[in-house]
Amino acid sequence: MRAFLRKSWQKVLNYEIEDTIAAIATPPGPGGIAIVRISGAKALSIIREIAGLEPRPRHAHICTFSDKNGMAMDHGLVLFFPGPHSFTGEDVVELHGHGGLIVSEWLLSSVLGLGARAAEPGEFTLRAFLNDKIDLTQAEAVADLVNSGSREAAQAALRSLDGVFSEQVKTLQKNLTEVRVHIEAWLDFPDEDIEPAKVVEIQDQLKESVRFLEHLRSVARDGVQLRDGVDIVIAGPPNVGKSSLMNRLAGYDAAIVTPIPGTTRDLLREHLSIDGLPVTLTDTAGFRVSSDPIETEGVRRAQLAIERADRIFWMVDVQDDLDKALEAVRCEFGPDSAVTILQNKIDLVSENADCFAHENVTIIRLSALTGEGISILREHMKSLAGFGGEVPGTFSARSRHIDALQRAENSIRNAKKELFGNKALELVAEELRFGQSALSELTGAISSDDLLGEIFSGFCIGK
Repeated sequence: MRAFLRKSWQKVLNYEIEDTIAAIATPPGPGGIAIVRISGAKALSIIREIAGLEPRPRHAHICTFSDKNGMAMDHGLVLFFPGPHSFTGEDVVELHGHGGLIVSEWLLSSVLGLGARAAEPGEFTLRAFLNDKIDLTQAEAVADLVNSGSREAAQAALRSLDGVFSEQVKTLQKNLTEVRVHIEAWLDFPDEDIEPAKVVEIQDQLKESVRFLEHLRSVARDGVQLRDGVDIVIAGPPNVGKSSLMNRLAGYDAAIVTPIPGTTRDLLREHLSIDGLPVTLTDTAGFRVSSDPIETEGVRRAQLAIERADRIFWMVDVQDDLDKALEAVRCEFGPDSAVTILQNKIDLVSENADCFAHENVTIIRLSALTGEGISILREHMKSLAGFGGEVPGTFSARSRHIDALQRAENSIRNAKKELFGNKALELVAEELRFGQSALSELTGAISSDDLLGEIFSGFCIGK
């Protein structure tokens, strides 16, 4: 299958998948160390030229890196990982030198000058996938681990990278294969009597597969939220406490707070972790008509941020009329907008922190100054994302995984229904085939070129 994928993938590439590739695998700029990674058939010959030695597999060698003219570039370490026992499945060499843009670029250019080409985004991981070192869910987990927005998200990505998700998919595939063997046998030998007990046994197997898929989808949904998080914009009139709420949730004075209206001019973003759920919180300029061109631009940018947000927290003073505030929100953003109204400054009146519904809109009463009601707001933020809290066993997942699991579940339900009712074995077999095909999309056993292109193009260079 991977050989087929290599040929199929090669058709849509603007480069040769068999080339030796190289890239700087560490962030650019000053640092303690810079790593140049090489993968491919020429990796070993390149390191012989640059380091002037014959590296032993999986040993760190201290050496001097020299360019093609014999000029010393840096002192560092060489590590050699011969294929197929390497990350990519090919010969892999890593050159560990001193951090710094000039030194690392000089070292990379020397490697490229000896026959390697610059790696494309995600190409190292793509090769690991095509060489059957990892499956597609594990490949995606590499990117999720790099981009994780919380410790919980990183742990979930690591579980996927370790194969937790993949193993559960394999278990499902094995169970469905066992069922299909019996169904196909009955189709091949129609004169044979089908034992009623065997039919009941298969129905139970399908029922258990459906339960397994329901659980897997539930865990995957939490994994999606851990990966994607939720994007929330705090908006509202001037001087209602938007910046004070931002500071309260951030845990430090991220925004300037003054009693002067229009203090906030530009967007201010903070990345938070609410019990493991990554949250991007954006503080915006107060909504009002102003002759100040800077403040007007701030309002325009706030409107753009709101269009991209998952949720709007529209903040008002608790002493303001709630119905008028709700009317203003609906006029500004439409009747079906995803809005939560925050009534702030309950410390100034005899109101308790609370969360309730008013005309199908969630209302939360709180005090950004004292912190009263903030715990209610945090729980509301988690509920918006459908996040039940990180639990042991959660793995990173994506929307495409949820879709594939749902399609597999639907197919198995249909197969179970046909087996129980009409006993149309041809339809049962076809539905099971559809279900296994959907599961195969998860691990990449069946993948479109467009899907692979979308996944790996989002990687950083050197991964």
